[in-house]
Formats: sequence, structure tokens, C-alpha cells
Amino acid sequence: MVRILLIEDEKPVRELTKVKLRDKYEILEAEDGLKAFDVLEHEKTDLIIVDVMMPNMDGYQFVSELRSMGDETPVIMLTAMDSFAHKKKGYNLGIDEYLTKPIDYEELTWHIEAILRRYKINSEKEIVIGDFLLSEETMAANIAGKKIDFTDTEFKLLHKLLSYPGVIFTKQQLMDEIWGYDSDSDYSTIKVYINRIRNKIGDCDEFEIISARGVGYKAEILK
Repeated sequence: MVRILLIEDEKPVRELTKVKLRDKYEILEAEDGLKAFDVLEHEKTDLIIVDVMMPNMDGYQFVSELRSMGDETPVIMLTAMDSFAHKKKGYNLGIDEYLTKPIDYEELTWHIEAILRRYKINSEKEIVIGDFLLSEETMAANIAGKKIDFTDTEFKLLHKLLSYPGVIFTKQQLMDEIWGYDSDSDYSTIKVYINRIRNKIGDCDEFEIISARGVGYKAEILK
């Protein structure tokens, strides 16, 4: 499922936006730009929705810092300020869309879907690679007609890697996202689950799970 980071200091607006979007997307939250970077340190996100007027670090400062770090995650800016100068500033900093409040949630969804198409981010419940199909609904894979079942953790790990083929995820990123910040597990646990997945998909020649020595893992498409 596509993950969206929502950065909004007004809790009622944040809660309402989360309710409107959570049926289609996984929503992460932050109260301001500084807390958003704390989230991004541990979580991989597909799209960011950010308010402008916030304490500690406002939306403009957040986007400026994000882009200076080389992070190209698409950004939708939401604000009550609708002047040409404000829009120009946002686009010059590197945002993808600028929407004014009050939020029209149907329109917001249109913009989200347009950006996901533009960036080719998969929001479907299936990942298809050649003869391989991974289904979120069944928590299983199908390789040329052969069904392969996964545990919840195995599925989440494989789904994360296949959602971003070619992208290396560090062991810490995977540990935080799949097992959680408070987990007592260590990096050896990831290796165990990667080996289980490799054994289960041994007949698949569409992709492979590659170890980036000392860093983490990635899924590499072979065809």
C-alpha cells in the first residue's frame, strides 16, 4: 500500500485528513517539519503532504531542507495562502502540487493519484513481475500457477522490496518498518527471513533478492 506522510500541526485537520485517505493509503503523521524528519529517518514514504504554517519548521523550510538532501519524494503543499507569490515560492523549492484550504478531499485524491501515476508508484494490491504475482489480499504469491504462502512478516518484507525494485533498503530501515522501533530482534533476524523468502521463491526467475554487503537488501528484476 502506498505510504503518505501527512505533516500538519492542527490535530483536527490532521485527523480528518487521515480518515479521508486511510482507506486507500497508509498514513504516517508528523506535527511539524522537524518531527517529519524524525519519521523519515526510520520510514520509507511514497508521497508527502505538508502544511505551510507550522511551528518549529514550516512547510517551506521543510521542503527546502528535504530537497537539499537530495530527497525527491513528491510533495503536495496544503495552505490557506493562495497568492501567486506563495505558490511561486513553493514550486521554486521543488513541490509537485499546491492546493489551498479548505481541503476538497476529492480533489486532493485526484492530485495524489496523478502524482503516483507520474512517478509510477504502485498503489494497487498486486505486484506483477512477468509470471510472478504477489497479492496483498491473499498474502501469497503465484508463480506460473503455483501458489506460495507467506507468513505476515515474510509477506511485508517481500512486498516492501518488490515495491521499489533496485532500491537498497538498509537493515535498520527494514527493522524499523517491518519489526517496529521497539522490537528486541536484531539484524540476524532479517537474514533469517530473507533466506526463508529465497527458499520459497527458488523457482522464480523473474527477480532475485540481493544482499548489499554491510548495508541491506534490494530486489533486482532479471527480465
